[in-house]
Amino acid sequence: MKIAFVSSEVFPFSKTGGLADVSASLPVTLSKIGNDISVFSPFYAEVRKNVKSRFKNEFKFDVFISGKKYTVQIKSSKMPDSNVKIYFVDYPEFFNRKQFYTSDNDEHLRFVLFQKSVLTFLKESNSIPDIIHVNDWQTSLIPYYLKTQFQANFPKTKSLLTIHNIGYQGVFDYEFLYETEIAENLFYPMGPAEFFGRINFLKMGLIFSDAINTVSKTYAKELLLPNLGGGMENILKQRQANFYGILNGVDYKIWSPETDILIPKQYSFSTFSEKKKNKIELKKEFGISSRNNRLIIGMITRLVSQKGFDLLMKLENYLTKMNANLVILGNGEKEYEDFFSKLQKSTKNIKIHIGYNNNLAHLIEAGSDAFLMPSLYEPCGLNQIYSLKYGTIPIVRKTGGLADTVLDWDERFWQNYEDGNGFSFVDFTLPALQNAIERAIFYYQNPKIWMKIVENAMKSDFSWENSAKEYQALYESLIN
Repeated sequence: MKIAFVSSEVFPFSKTGGLADVSASLPVTLSKIGNDISVFSPFYAEVRKNVKSRFKNEFKFDVFISGKKYTVQIKSSKMPDSNVKIYFVDYPEFFNRKQFYTSDNDEHLRFVLFQKSVLTFLKESNSIPDIIHVNDWQTSLIPYYLKTQFQANFPKTKSLLTIHNIGYQGVFDYEFLYETEIAENLFYPMGPAEFFGRINFLKMGLIFSDAINTVSKTYAKELLLPNLGGGMENILKQRQANFYGILNGVDYKIWSPETDILIPKQYSFSTFSEKKKNKIELKKEFGISSRNNRLIIGMITRLVSQKGFDLLMKLENYLTKMNANLVILGNGEKEYEDFFSKLQKSTKNIKIHIGYNNNLAHLIEAGSDAFLMPSLYEPCGLNQIYSLKYGTIPIVRKTGGLADTVLDWDERFWQNYEDGNGFSFVDFTLPALQNAIERAIFYYQNPKIWMKIVENAMKSDFSWENSAKEYQALYESLIN
């Protein structure tokens, strides 16, 4: 099949979260199983700055939005370690900014231009795909454009929209409707574009795409519930026949302790004792005493309420006294950054690095004993999957993809199985979270059981091959 994969971020060119990792790995895997696939993303300042010399200028053309002309340059490169071509939409006035996503007054227009540029390029280059696979709100108007102003150019092209996080929907004031080129009769009364008196890009995609999926089977079920569907649950119920859950995979070429070039010492289960050398380096990095042999719990995350930081703040008294160390890498809301930065100064067992550092992320995965993800909700989650491969035991809330990938040791044991690979809790409460952490600390002090959990974790396989086959089958069903 000929596939156009459209995403607002693609690793290693741009990244704020898991979307970038998926957009890097899934297209390459789909290519390996025989598809002709191209990737499309904006040419951000970060892309321009980091890998400028790798780009080739392709087409230059005009895009018209509500009568106004924008001259766009398409640049191209190759996805790492593959023949998959990635095309970038270059319009410096919109994309050469400090951040990928902004609160600027023209945020809606930036991504309207991106989406129309992709369709215009495909049309002008006579490269009509069988499938256009779009991701999240930044690309959610493409299914609408395909069925309206571009219908004559793409008469047989089908669209698939992947929801990576229902919490981000691209909601803008009604005054911008003209610049989105959404027909006004789709806004009133309570039309596809309208959401509490404002424009909603994601809602348009949910209604106009040929199929919808999200990034784990449990999250697909959760999105149908009133308290978890982000206001989109009724639409998703109406589209349930064309709504699927496909678990994200991971790229084990990047995230495996056996081949990871970013960690001090590579290891496997058979050489698991070598993991201690990574733990020693992690202690040095965060200023933890070398004589401290307690469990180290790692976190690599955005500091936002979704990731459970309200719960962690309320658990302050326990965290500062628990028989374990907590190391955090990430940034986010100032309230959480300030709280944990202050806590770091008053206690020895909580450490935080504000910001993102890829090398440090790999060291935390390899050097920690456990990995904490107490998320309020988690569409898929990738770090718990990375952690499994590193023998870094996940402690997670049982939601979304966390529920699909982490099997609680105690729960499975009492069901007469010994295949548990982590610890989980259901209720979003302090006692439930504390109990999960305490169980991890308890079993860490029992090496025989801990190593069985480690073995189960490192055997877990969430490579992209299986997930890509599910996407392949979904694409084929759309075409047929």
